[in-house]
Amino acid sequence: MNNLQNKVIWLTGASSGIGEALAYALAKEKVKLILSARREDELQRVADKTQLSKDDYLVLPLDLNALDTFDAKKNAALKKFGHIDILINNGGVSQRSLAKDTSVEVDRKIMEVNYFGTIALSKALIPDFIKQKDGLFVVVTSAVGKFGSPWRSGYSASKHALHGFFDSLRAELYNDGIKVLLVCPGFIQTNVSVNALTGTGAKLGSMDVATSNGLTADECANQIISAIKSGKEEIVVAKFKERFAVFAKRFFPGVFSAMIRRMAVR
Repeated sequence: MNNLQNKVIWLTGASSGIGEALAYALAKEKVKLILSARREDELQRVADKTQLSKDDYLVLPLDLNALDTFDAKKNAALKKFGHIDILINNGGVSQRSLAKDTSVEVDRKIMEVNYFGTIALSKALIPDFIKQKDGLFVVVTSAVGKFGSPWRSGYSASKHALHGFFDSLRAELYNDGIKVLLVCPGFIQTNVSVNALTGTGAKLGSMDVATSNGLTADECANQIISAIKSGKEEIVVAKFKERFAVFAKRFFPGVFSAMIRRMAVR
């Protein structure tokens, strides 16, 4: 997929952060964009900044908790463009709280949005992808979808779940011409920590140091687009420390455990 021009791409979480950066980068590729998130006004702001013509984008507000609306949203997208080539599952919610201080209701909310919302939207598109014998699911998970991290137990669990589901889906739908790309960002300079849930469900309201020192959202978006074009199945988008953590967890689990324990103390 070296050329994305005229591809119809549905992007969730498009109103800020990685999603917003992706919208601008994809617009430069001359794609047709379906922009989804909860805030319609912010989606329209992003759409205007892409400088795409109104024929080439659709603002489609979407709540990942509202699973019963997904078929109607898909039909609205199909009415506009006739088909969908790529679904980029980028919407979600993060967490900053110790497991012992986090209510099960918060754990459940994180799983409902990050896991069930993502797989339900993807399942809504599977029949269409099978019919056209083509389609790509891009799933923005996290480096902590590859390893558990203190202060992010529920978030990490939801991202691990996405890896299990989409690795399975990739194998199941291979003969139907459908592909899956898992994207595992490390710390990216977005408001993800500002909007992260604490143990009570309230927003953290501040950016942590690691996030502010991460890669830019533009760098992340460019790496995702490069991976789409080259047909990769999984990438880690991060600075060396997070990429090393993925390596250490797989090949030196004892070293990794000693390293990650230090994050539990603040």
